[in-house]
Amino acid sequence: MRRLFPVTDQTAPAAAPAPQVRPEGRSEAPVNLVDREWTLDELAEAYAYPALLTTPDAPATSDAPATSDAPRRWLRANMVSTLDGAAQHDGRSQAISSDADMRIFGTLRGLADVVIAGAETVRLEGYRPARARDAFVARRAADGQAPAPAIAVVSASLNLDFSLPLFTSPLVPTLVLTGAAASPDRVRDAEKAGVRVIVAGDGPGVEPDRAVTALADMGLVRQLTEGGPRLLGQFAAAGVLDELCLTVAPLLTVGSAQRITGGPVLPDPERFALAAVLEEAGFLFTRYRRI
Repeated sequence: MRRLFPVTDQTAPAAAPAPQVRPEGRSEAPVNLVDREWTLDELAEAYAYPALLTTPDAPATSDAPATSDAPRRWLRANMVSTLDGAAQHDGRSQAISSDADMRIFGTLRGLADVVIAGAETVRLEGYRPARARDAFVARRAADGQAPAPAIAVVSASLNLDFSLPLFTSPLVPTLVLTGAAASPDRVRDAEKAGVRVIVAGDGPGVEPDRAVTALADMGLVRQLTEGGPRLLGQFAAAGVLDELCLTVAPLLTVGSAQRITGGPVLPDPERFALAAVLEEAGFLFTRYRRI
């Protein structure tokens, strides 16, 4: 990845590069401008999760105070959008992505304990088990993480093909989050395939706050969601989304493709603060944190 550099950092997260702004109308580069390929280790430092507590008795920090009844957790989303707001083209996000975007995609997965995705996204994007990556082995071991993140599929109907590799041969067992009203037959099918089914809602669907809490109770505190738009909209509406990593692609698609979130309009827009911006080849890689 080349010409990837920090532009600004308003919240100064731990381990992020020093903030820099490209001055308008000036040809010389700002001090500390990084105009070279970043290593995966540098990307991992730039996207490091805040210091997390895995036990409720641990002391709180300024990043997120501990609660008395559950481990702390941090839910970040990773999405891509065109200039005109499309989150996909012909039903998939790959067409609006880039090599640099995929490197960040891999980095975010390499840092996460669990990747949460909606069932429709799993089907459309052809999800496979997360793999262990050599570049993150030592980092994950030092943080007490499994070799790869677990995949957690959110599904009310459990209309999933449990014969796929995602369910039959993951490095870390795949999880399914569903509601208490899910079909008992489908639950049994999932469990026969080696899937752990987690009930995170009293009705047919999943309640976002219960889902992230249930995963945190399992020690999966570094949480990453890759959508789709409906799931991300539910997380945002429930107020459990802590961070949005949004790639803005320098593309126009027109049409009526989905935005990165879907669902009912919030009564009041929720404000996020800009944490960092990186750029390569016109693609902007932004991070926003909930205020």
